[in-house]
Formats: sequence, C-alpha cells, structure tokens
Amino acid sequence: ITDPSLFRDRDVVARGFADFYRSQHQELPPECRERDYEQRIRAAYPIHPEVFDRLYTDWSTLAKFQRTRGVLRLMATVIHSLWRDGDSNPLILPCTIPLGDRQVQSELTRYLPDNWVPVLEKDIDGPRSVPVRLDSEVSNLGKYQAAVRVARTIYLGSAPITTAANQGLEDRRIKLGCLMPGESPSVFGDALRRLAGMATYLYRDGNRYWYSTQPTVTKLAEDRAEQLKRESDKVVQELERRIRLDLRTRGEFSRVHAFPSSGADVADEMGSGLVVFGIANAHSRDSESKAIAFASEILERRGTAPRIFRNTLVFLAPDSVRVQDLDEAVRKYLAIESILTDRDTLNLSPHQVNQAEAQKNEADTTVSARVPECYQWLIVPTQKAPESPVEWQAIRLSGQDSLVARASTRLVSEDHLVTRLGVSILRLKMDQVPLWKGEHIAIRTLAEYFAQYLYLPRLKDPGVVAHAIAEGITLLTWEKDSFAYAEDYDDTEKRYRGLRTVQRVTITPTDRALIVRPDVARKQLDAERPQHVPERGPERGGTEGSGDDKEPSGETSSDGPPSGSAGKRLTRFHGATILDPMRAGRDASRIAEEIIAHLVGLVDPKVTVTLEIEAEHSDGYPENVVRTVTENCRTLKFKSHGFEKE
Repeated sequence: ITDPSLFRDRDVVARGFADFYRSQHQELPPECRERDYEQRIRAAYPIHPEVFDRLYTDWSTLAKFQRTRGVLRLMATVIHSLWRDGDSNPLILPCTIPLGDRQVQSELTRYLPDNWVPVLEKDIDGPRSVPVRLDSEVSNLGKYQAAVRVARTIYLGSAPITTAANQGLEDRRIKLGCLMPGESPSVFGDALRRLAGMATYLYRDGNRYWYSTQPTVTKLAEDRAEQLKRESDKVVQELERRIRLDLRTRGEFSRVHAFPSSGADVADEMGSGLVVFGIANAHSRDSESKAIAFASEILERRGTAPRIFRNTLVFLAPDSVRVQDLDEAVRKYLAIESILTDRDTLNLSPHQVNQAEAQKNEADTTVSARVPECYQWLIVPTQKAPESPVEWQAIRLSGQDSLVARASTRLVSEDHLVTRLGVSILRLKMDQVPLWKGEHIAIRTLAEYFAQYLYLPRLKDPGVVAHAIAEGITLLTWEKDSFAYAEDYDDTEKRYRGLRTVQRVTITPTDRALIVRPDVARKQLDAERPQHVPERGPERGGTEGSGDDKEPSGETSSDGPPSGSAGKRLTRFHGATILDPMRAGRDASRIAEEIIAHLVGLVDPKVTVTLEIEAEHSDGYPENVVRTVTENCRTLKFKSHGFEKE
C-alpha cells in the first residue's frame, strides 16, 4: 500500500477514537486511557483491537478454533458481508460484526454446540429477536441500534467461555465494544439494562453479563408467572395466607373476619368487627363498587336472617386499580418459589440457585410492600338520623403498618370507632334520639342499641357503654349530666329497688339493672327521705353519731329555727361527722347524696368540702406504708400531709 492518504485516514480514525476514549475514561476499561492504545488501533486498522482480543483470548480456547486460520477466515467473512451491505463505520468493532448474516453466524457457531443457533436468533441478532424489537420500540435506542450492538458485543465476548469460572464481560468492556466517537455511553447502558430484564438467555452477575444456552431464572419465572394466570386459585390462596398472618393483631377491634364468601361467614356480635375482602371484591371510585355492594349485603343479612348488630361492622377492601399489581407480584413470587422447588429437575447451576433465591427474597419484599398499597379502602356505613338512609363512606388509608393497625387508628381518629364514651355524650344521645324506654332503660338494652343503630356512635365493644354508665352514676351533678342507677323496678309498689346516685357501682354490658331518668329518681329519693325532727345539738352546729346504724345529721343549729321562721335568714352551713374508716366510701357517698347535692343544687352556690384524716399507730407506721401514703397524697394534691414522731 503506497497511497499516503490511506495512512492519513487510518491515523485520523485512531486519533479520533483515542481522544474520545480519554474523554470517557470513567465509562471504559483503564487501558483505553494509555497512550499506546492509539498505536494499537493503528496496528489493527480497520479492525478494532477489542475484536482481536476477544478472538485470540477467548475463542482460541476452543478446541476446534484455529488461532490464525480461524481468525483470518472469520474476518474475511465479516469484511465481505460488511462491504456487500455498504457498511460505512470507521472501524470494525465487536458490535458491527453482522451476526444476522448466515455465513458469519455459521463461522461463529461451527465451534460451539448446536444449541447456540436458537440463542442467536431469539436473543441476539435474528430478525424477530429481542434486541431488534427493543430498538424498534424505543426510539432513543433505535437511533443507534444500541440493543443489537450491545447483544453482539456480549455474544462475542461470552459465548466461548460459558464454562469458565469468571464468566461474561464487564459493562465497561461492553461499552468499549459498542461506542464510537460522539455517541453517549448512557444510551448503551440503558440498552444493557433493558436487555437484562427482557432476554431469555442473558445472565447477569453484578456488572458482568453473558449469554448461555440455558434460559435464565428470570425468564423461567416469567413463563411460570404467565401460566399462573390460568391458575388464579393459587394466587388467591397465597395472598390470603399472607394477609391472615398480618391480621393476627386485632388493634382496637374485638374481632376480624377475613375473606367471607357471604354474610353467613360474619358473626352477628356486639363487639366491633373488621371485615376484610378478597381481591374479587375491590373498591372502585370510577364505577359501581363491588366492595360497597358486598358490604351492603353483609350489613343487612347474616345468611338468611336479618343482621341485628349492624353498627359494629366496617369493611377493608383492596383498590381495583392496584389489584393487578398485587396479583402480578404474587404470581412472580410463586413462580420463583416453584423454580427453587424444581431445582434438581431443572438442573440449575449454583449461580442460578443463588440468583433464584435472591429474586425470591426480592419478590417476597415486593408482595409485602404491595399488600398495604392495595388494601387502602375502609368502607364505613353511616346514618345521620333514624329516618335517614344508610350512606357509605370510603376512607383511604396510607402507611406501612399492619392492615388492622392502620384501619383502627384511622377510624378512632375520625370518631368512626369510639374506645371511650363520655358521660355527657351518652346522656345527650339518650335524650336526643331518645333512647329511654319510658322513665328508665335496662343497661343491657342500652348496650344493644349502640351495637344496632348506625346513627349512634360505633363502639369498640359493649364495655364502653358500661364504663360510661359507671362513671355517670358517680357524678355529683348527676341530675344535670347523667342519671341514677336502680337494681330493678317494682311494678306493684311503683318504685325502684336499690335506687342509688353518687356511688361507685360495678356495671357489666349484660347487666339487667336500670339507669333511671334523674327527675324520676329525684322524686323517689325525696319521697322516701326520712323526716328529721330538728334538735339542738350539744355543740354549735355540731352533729353526733357514726358507724353503720346512724345517718349523717339533719338540719341542727343553735342559732334558732330554720329559714322561714321569724328572725334572721340562715346563710351559712357547716357540719362535721366521723366516718367508719372501714366503710368510708359508703358513708362519704351518702353524705354527698343527702347533703352536698342539696347545697350545690342552688343557684351560684359556694360550697367547700374538706376531708381531714387523723391516724395513729402505737408501733409506728412501716416504711413502705409511709412511702405509699406520702406518694398518693402528693398525687391526689393534698394541701397538707405528713407523718409525725411522738
């Protein structure tokens, strides 16, 4: 060759590649930055040095491949194919070797097992191969035929060494076999990532990639996941198994009903209940909701019988849009799990087993994350008033806590589930609805009302009502804010037995005892109050008596007759009595009912009640008693307290 212009073209190409490699040195192997790499390009021109490196280093390890004759024969076939097709690339790189050409393909597969031919046609350079399809679908890749060029480069560098300990090419060397001056490395990085997720025979381990004649675990999983579309029962069973594990906690609910097939599967009980639907009854905001339709059916009936305790149920449903994502994640998990089960039958290599186990863990994490994303709708029945229709409110949940925890927390925060009922709210509801059955109501009946009627607060359990009643009975202001308690009503005598106020009473939701209207209770208490004859006490304003057989003193004053007699108006009262220390609670309750209640019942009263305790113990109080009493006095905010020595 004597034409100097040919050498100038060679040198320009070599300089252009060398400068480009130095500018992109972070994306390419380190030797490309060296000064002598430009000289290597000149020496190998018009073939890129990487082609010779792969042929002499990798392909020459094959028994049938002749180091010199085999390379010359292959390159002659390649150059002829490129010349025939009018290829104008400045160098012959690994990515420009036309593996789709039958003659070139024959030269590269004659040294390999026969099962490489379908790999080439499907995953590398066939007319309907994955890279060709990917380039046609993604315009940014198709502009450079990036996917095909990446696939050719990987094949040239990995096909002959599939049995080597260190398989495949690093991503930087793949880019070296693809890039030409002016092109962006990121385009080929994108093509590499996409191929790794789509190709059947392309393996990846970290940043190394290689082709094999055996389908990848990913592809096997995709095929089995597709088959599971026809076996939806397996998907449903796996999903329900996972959700049942999540539902082991109850949160603020008394019970949880998972995946009922009809209303007969949901018990009719007084405790609050969360009903969790399967993916067949998802909620949709854009069309008629299957979740609301199924919830309506359950709310109205339990099997063939009407449902009584309707105000106990709320419903948790999946989102109709996200069901597909969850179904896909579960199918992928089951597919990979089945591959690991069949590892011996599939003859998986240790690398494939490790890959499958890693993908199983990843798929398991994905399913766990998508369950709460999918189960995001609380379907809550509400009713504004007894005559109003039932309305359905859909509340969207968020967060990654357990399903029950998210549901109960949101319901409590929005007052759709009440864990503690205030006495004033209870009295208000009883008067507004009203809930009284005449002049009183049985505690058991009142608890049942709250479990039945949707226009009442939805309670965690009947114990919430019992606690509110017990608290209401102790109030000094029971006539305004609460009610009285009675053990029973005597129809013959027309009076309440065991009528009590301002006392602590043990209440249960199934109690047959009554709570009584305060005005009715006041009439009976006044009618049955003992009439005391005023007597002049031994001391000014003093009272006598203590113990079980004496009542707190009546009106007694040394200043004269009660108000209304001629003379001065009585404007002050003071009294003192001694309580039985073993029954102090009972006596204090009676004093509060029969004395304090009358004094505070007037307009703008000024009443001060002081409790004074005096105690002595000849042997001295033990240290633990001193510590406990002192701490309790401090907690109860005593104005003064303390132990003294003799």
